[in-house]
Amino acid sequence: MKKFMDRDFLLENEIAKELFHNYASECPLFDYHCHLPPKEIAENKQFKNLTEIWLYGDHYKWRVMRANGIDENYITGNASDYDKFLAYVKTVPNLIGNPLYHWSHLELQRYFDIYDVINEKNAETIWNKSNEKLKSISVKDILEKFKVDTIGTTDDPIDSLEFHKMIKDGNAKIGNINTKVIPSFRPDKAINIDSIEFVDYIKKLSIASDINIKDINSLIEALYRRIDYFINLGCVSSDHALEYCPFILDSEENIDKILKKSLLGNKLTVEEIEKYKTYILMKLAKKYKEKNISMQIHLASMRNNNKKMFDLLGADTGFDSVADHNIIRNLSYLLNECSKTFGLPKMIFYSLNIKDYYPLSTLMGCFQGDGIKGKMQLGSAWWFCDNRDGMEEQMKILANTGSLSLFIGMLTDSRSFLSYPRHEYFRRILCNILGNWAENGEVPNDIEFLGNTVKNICFNNAKEYFS
Repeated sequence: MKKFMDRDFLLENEIAKELFHNYASECPLFDYHCHLPPKEIAENKQFKNLTEIWLYGDHYKWRVMRANGIDENYITGNASDYDKFLAYVKTVPNLIGNPLYHWSHLELQRYFDIYDVINEKNAETIWNKSNEKLKSISVKDILEKFKVDTIGTTDDPIDSLEFHKMIKDGNAKIGNINTKVIPSFRPDKAINIDSIEFVDYIKKLSIASDINIKDINSLIEALYRRIDYFINLGCVSSDHALEYCPFILDSEENIDKILKKSLLGNKLTVEEIEKYKTYILMKLAKKYKEKNISMQIHLASMRNNNKKMFDLLGADTGFDSVADHNIIRNLSYLLNECSKTFGLPKMIFYSLNIKDYYPLSTLMGCFQGDGIKGKMQLGSAWWFCDNRDGMEEQMKILANTGSLSLFIGMLTDSRSFLSYPRHEYFRRILCNILGNWAENGEVPNDIEFLGNTVKNICFNNAKEYFS
């Protein structure tokens, strides 16, 4: 019987072990999509205790605490940090089979050299050991320890990017670091014309871009100006969150009328909303193509389902779920229209609904080309799919329908500086898949060949793709 989460955790044969220990574990991290706060990087933040770095803002953990019957006061409320920590410790033993069970133990092992099983009996030891370690750990120490080559944060078009600039120029408290911290363009608030915040947001975009947005042309000009500003600070990627892909074409004249109608505070029809969103997405894709910016599209998340809790706590607090739409037909229409009109940028498609993996992977195969390896990417298993089954399913479908060897690999998609072991989790699963294929004679038992494939998926492909 193997020991619990030992050195060869998730590695089922000797080939998998060699691939992980001699190849994957040596690779730097290219975390091309996350939600880390640039301010905390610039300030080289140190954390006062384990709860702050482990539980603050982590809605993955908050959800399972609620499922375990923990009162909200010990999750997002006013309970002490120690009591919140203890509430999570009480939750962890009930998480067997959940990736959080493995992630939580990996976080303690890799950051704090704590190999105790997480339970109430060990709680005080874990609390004291980790807090003692945190006295000598800052953000810079974390980035260096995990060899983080690049961090792609997620930023609104109106963001000043002041902290990115400080970091780039070496003027931040963190000083000179080997990690590149680059912004990603996330224009959802300019696309979501059906949001109650839309009109106020357009006013803020006018100020940030120094353009008086009065019609559709000035709105596009403002967005383009902000994209150029982001590019000056290293931006190589955009990001879009869509529950499903809209697609209704209309003339620029009519889109202009729709925008002006919204800016006057008038309610739009569903058709008008979809026409506007289609137009903006196409205009943005055109700019991304011109500027070699990759376009990430996250699909099939249904946000803020619990209205009562949303009103109390706001967004990103653990009340989102998987949406269940037929997303492929409209996405195909959108890609086809962009392709024939001005060409497509590099694109990465994620879905929160695992049923979409086969349709997405086969659809993206229709739009590969332009001499770019893996131009269209099936994004890493995301959010609720970010578990062993989901990762294996995503990689095997990609292998079956396209090219696993060109995959750009893992990302954290996290707000926590403790999330870097997720890359290790992914890498162990990848190496185990390849090791089992080699063990079964499905691929050559050529360690150098397989090792280079592992290094490419873990780091090199992303480095090249986002260059």
